Amino acid sequence: MTTSLLSNWRTRLEGVVREMRLRARIAGRATWRHYRRSLQLRVALITMAVAGAVVVIISVILFNQIRTQQLEAKKDAAISQAQVGVQYARNQVVAVPSGDPRSIRETLQRTVDELRTRGGSAGQFAIVMINRDTPTPLTQPSFAGLTPALPADLISTVGEGTQTYKYAMMPTEGGAAVPSLVVGAPVPSQAGSYELYYVFPLDQEQRSLEDIRSTVVVSGLALVVLVAGIGTLVTRLVVSPVRLAAQTAEQLASGQLERRLPIRGEDDLARLAGSFNRMAASLQRQITQLEDLSRLQQRFTSDVSHELRTPLTTVRMAADILHSARADFAPDVARSAELLQTELGRFEGLLTDLLEISRYDAGAASLAAEPTELGPLVRRVLAAADPLAQQREATLHLTLPGDPVIAEIDPRRVERILRNLTLNAIHHGDGGLIDVTLGGSRTAAAITVRDYGPGLNNEEASRVFDRFWRADPARSRHGGGTGLGLSISREDARLHGGWLQAWGRPGEGAQFRLTLPLVQGVELEGSPLPLEPRAETIDPYDLLARPTGANS
Repeated sequence: MTTSLLSNWRTRLEGVVREMRLRARIAGRATWRHYRRSLQLRVALITMAVAGAVVVIISVILFNQIRTQQLEAKKDAAISQAQVGVQYARNQVVAVPSGDPRSIRETLQRTVDELRTRGGSAGQFAIVMINRDTPTPLTQPSFAGLTPALPADLISTVGEGTQTYKYAMMPTEGGAAVPSLVVGAPVPSQAGSYELYYVFPLDQEQRSLEDIRSTVVVSGLALVVLVAGIGTLVTRLVVSPVRLAAQTAEQLASGQLERRLPIRGEDDLARLAGSFNRMAASLQRQITQLEDLSRLQQRFTSDVSHELRTPLTTVRMAADILHSARADFAPDVARSAELLQTELGRFEGLLTDLLEISRYDAGAASLAAEPTELGPLVRRVLAAADPLAQQREATLHLTLPGDPVIAEIDPRRVERILRNLTLNAIHHGDGGLIDVTLGGSRTAAAITVRDYGPGLNNEEASRVFDRFWRADPARSRHGGGTGLGLSISREDARLHGGWLQAWGRPGEGAQFRLTLPLVQGVELEGSPLPLEPRAETIDPYDLLARPTGANS
């Protein structure tokens, strides 16, 4: 029964200790967060620490100086009083016969009593007088128990004929031992060997020093608190406008462009508030102008694209009729019909891309996500691009992981991204190998498209997703591209919460990487495949020489 109770109490105690540790850890973390976020608290604590250090140093130096001065004054007065006593004692023992213990003891008693009555500037004291002419030294203390407490090293030094002093714990008449200054000196005399010891209690000095120490500590703490309070007040006067400015800046960033700072006075903070308000007003005007211009541009693009649909349909019907009857035309007219058909297809593609861009600009694009296996999707894209690859003498090579990769995606948009990347690699890879790789992790899927063409430099890689941007303006578009494919692909990737990135190096080709989360709404933290190809990347000519395998 007792063992069970002890076990229960031990379990409860351990639980209480764990809870206290957890609360202490939570409180410590909360305090640390508050310290990091509050400039006012940091300034107050730093001011308090610096002020505390300064006060401690000054207090220690001041206390040591006071203590040293008190002890030096006490020592000088004690030595002076001891020298006077030695002179008096020498006059008293000059006529004492050296072989008469009774006369010696009476002389010692009389001398000690007389010196006790004289007093001196060193304050209270006790006296011990010793004669060493007899086999057993004769001593005369002011009170019993004083002689045995004399320091042995002090007695030895005085016995050698030298006046000296020492700090030691000595008894008082009440019996309590207190710190004392003991001054000993030989009494020069032809009548015998005498020694005189003065014991000056330092209890009063000790109490005085303790009072001084308490005063210094209390004054130092009060000074530290006062300095910390002043620092906190001054910091508050400065931090409050800064906090208000930070809040206003956050409100401006969130779209509340009409927010302004109040201006009080004519000091530096008032000038800062005025400058901030002028900057906010300027930003509001510019942002409003840009929004109006952007809306006008979006509306113009959307309206033009929609309005062109009807005449384009009519032109397409006429072009189809001309193209189907081109065999009956003269050679130059037949060639014109073929060019009309080709350029009309390119114009339709451009119009489609413009409509898609206008939907993204208007925020009307939506995602129809569903769980999709990416391997077959990539195969379909490469199969559709294979005729163009053969025409351009390019070889498509696909590398798939051992396990299927399934992600929540909009298949139509992802196919468009991969189609744009693949066609871009075929158009700009100057033939040769196009290496496509699929990879997956626990949270993300990635697809890379690598070509071994002229490549891109850093500036070109950063601008390759800009609308209508071309690395080489003088270079023709072999596949009739609109210049919007990569821009649309990047918007499709962003709509999925993914990344579309480019890497390139002149003479070594380029690589594009699409990274998508496996589950919609999960933020990406990394990609299963590297953006820059590893140094051990396979040789494209070696791949071309390999037979087609399971991953090809």
